[in-house]
Amino acid sequence: MGTIDEAAVGNLREALRGPVITPRDPGYDEARTIYNAMIDRRPAAFARCVDVADVRATVAFARDRGDDLAVFGGGHSGPGLCLVDDGLVLDLTPMRWVRVDPESDTVQVGGGSRLGDLDHAAHDFGRAVPSGIMSTTGVGGLTLGGGHGHLTRRYGLTIDSLLSADVVLADGSYVTASEENHPDLFWALRGGGGNFGVVTSFTFRLHPVGTVGAGVTVWPVDRTPEVLSWYREFLPAAPEELNGFFAVLAVPPGPPFPEPLHGQKACGVVWCCTGDLHGDRLEEVLAAVYEPAPPAFHFTTPMPYPGLQTMFDTLIPAGLQWYWRGDFFDAISDGAVDVHHKYAENLPTALSTMHLYPVDGAAHRVGPGDTAWAYRDALWSGVIGGIDPDPANAELVREWCVGYWSDLHPHSMGGSYVNFIGEQEGTDRVRATYRGNYDRLAAVKRAYDPDNLFHANQNIPPAPD
Repeated sequence: MGTIDEAAVGNLREALRGPVITPRDPGYDEARTIYNAMIDRRPAAFARCVDVADVRATVAFARDRGDDLAVFGGGHSGPGLCLVDDGLVLDLTPMRWVRVDPESDTVQVGGGSRLGDLDHAAHDFGRAVPSGIMSTTGVGGLTLGGGHGHLTRRYGLTIDSLLSADVVLADGSYVTASEENHPDLFWALRGGGGNFGVVTSFTFRLHPVGTVGAGVTVWPVDRTPEVLSWYREFLPAAPEELNGFFAVLAVPPGPPFPEPLHGQKACGVVWCCTGDLHGDRLEEVLAAVYEPAPPAFHFTTPMPYPGLQTMFDTLIPAGLQWYWRGDFFDAISDGAVDVHHKYAENLPTALSTMHLYPVDGAAHRVGPGDTAWAYRDALWSGVIGGIDPDPANAELVREWCVGYWSDLHPHSMGGSYVNFIGEQEGTDRVRATYRGNYDRLAAVKRAYDPDNLFHANQNIPPAPD
């Protein structure tokens, strides 16, 4: 059982209300299965924490013994940072709950919750929190990285709606971080990743979101230069109620796409429209999609916001081979357009893709030093995903992703959304992600985790004394 022997596991079991799972237990292989099937790690034990007391006991166990410790929320970490070989995984999945307070227009969310849990509970009150684009994503990892998705232009990043966080620190203490209490920790949690403690619950401000206008427009892949050149001008000038992320893709084999398009390489935009951008007004705004080239397919419909959030769940389920990398962009240069066209024409598999997520609008009304997220001047957060169900294609999708990223990176701002940093990219990439905020983050790390107990992440080592 790696570095944790049976006697130690017995002690941990006695200290917790939740179960402890080891390689000898029937549920072990299921416990270590995460979203990215390219990751195959074998922890010595999983501590399934059902409450804060379990979290504190697990942190104390790992700290006192010197065990490697990883924190598992939703399991969506591309490089598999929620698992650690031969160490201990603090598993928050039993802490999956949401409590809406309609009087204060806020929502409290358990540390093991997923976006679908939050979306479902908030939607009943006609509300939402800006987050990602897939309901299976963990709230914790997404929020601690910053969080962007369909509502970013209208309401900002996920961290811009974060009001407080309950945190178990490396020394076992339990604090609530907010603008008033532990403001340095609260600043660092908003984009600094899992470096500073285990967040057992988040409290967010809610925003009015009910039915949205959802849409998809796709063009033939050979029109990528014209479409992307149009998109780079159109979207930043569009009303903030309109969000649209650009993608290169193979058209999925199912509705709403007509059968002749299934499997065809394409470029496209996925639209989300809030406020009064519905019906005729939505179509009036999106009439511009015909300007760069005739679309091969254009579709809009009213949809409950949780419906849009689940749209990709079945298309890209857990258990696929994934390799991803990302970058921030303040422009889409002509050279970048050429790179996107080249790699769109050479998609290696049916699920491989590239997305450009807008991070302007409301996200720009927060200063670069107000939170750990330093790229408030970026217009897009890009991610390249090499994806396929067959392990035999793992190297194929990895090579495509790395080649695409290498050719595109010179056209970027130099850093990446921390949740899009891939495997083995190195400490320089983490430092570039935080720009001038890095040294401040290292100082906060020294104050709250001086021995770097929480290092299974895109790590920021403690600043020297």
